[in-house]
Amino acid sequence: MKRFSSREDLAEALAGHVATVLRQHLDHEERAVLAVSGGTTPARFLDLLSRKPLDWARVVVTLVDERWVDENAPRSNAALVRTHLLHGAAATARFLPLYNGAATPEEGAKKLDLPLPLTAAVLGMGEDGHTASFFPKGDHLTEALDPEGRAMVLPMHAPGAPEPRITLTLPVLLGADYLALHIEGDTKRLVLEKALVQGADLPVSAVLAARPGMDIYWSP
Repeated sequence: MKRFSSREDLAEALAGHVATVLRQHLDHEERAVLAVSGGTTPARFLDLLSRKPLDWARVVVTLVDERWVDENAPRSNAALVRTHLLHGAAATARFLPLYNGAATPEEGAKKLDLPLPLTAAVLGMGEDGHTASFFPKGDHLTEALDPEGRAMVLPMHAPGAPEPRITLTLPVLLGADYLALHIEGDTKRLVLEKALVQGADLPVSAVLAARPGMDIYWSP
C-alpha cells in the first residue's frame, strides 16, 4: 500500500502516475481509455489529472460505475467528472458516460458500447466494502464478480445503494492495463485490512484477490 501524509500528496502522486500510464500507452496506440470513480474522494485527483500534459484529444474517459440519475442530479458521477476533470486541455477528451437517459439501468445497459480494453481504471471503496457498484447483497453481485463473466456492464440494486446503479464488471476492470484503488481515512483503512484477509467476503476482496499487487493509494 502506498501511504501518503496528506490527501493532497496522494492526489498528486496518483494523478502523476495515471498520466504517465496514459502517456506511455499513447506512445504506441492511437487512443487510451480511462475509467474513473465517482463520490467525493476523487475530486482532488481529477482536478490534478486535468492539468497533466497529455494528448487529451486521444483519451476516452468513462466511469467505473454510475448512479442511474440525470447529470443534473447532485449525486451524478458524470457531473463530477465534467466539473473536476473535463476542463482546460482535458476538455478535449471524449467522455462516454454510463447514464444514457433510459428509464432503467437494465434498459440503458443494452445501449452501451464502450471501447475496451481499459488503459487505466481507478477504483474507490465504501465503508461497507463495496467498490465500483459491487454492493453487499446486490442483485447482480455474483454475476458482476464472476471473473469468467461475459457482460461488460450490469445494473445493480442493493440495500446500501439509494439509487439504481450500473457498473463495469470485474472482468472489464481486470482487463485494464493499470488498476488502482484510492481510499482515504482511517475507517476505510480498517475496512481494507479486513478485505485483505484471506477468505474475506467483502466485495472489494474479490478485486484484490484477482489482481494481487495492485496499487493501493491511502492517506489519513
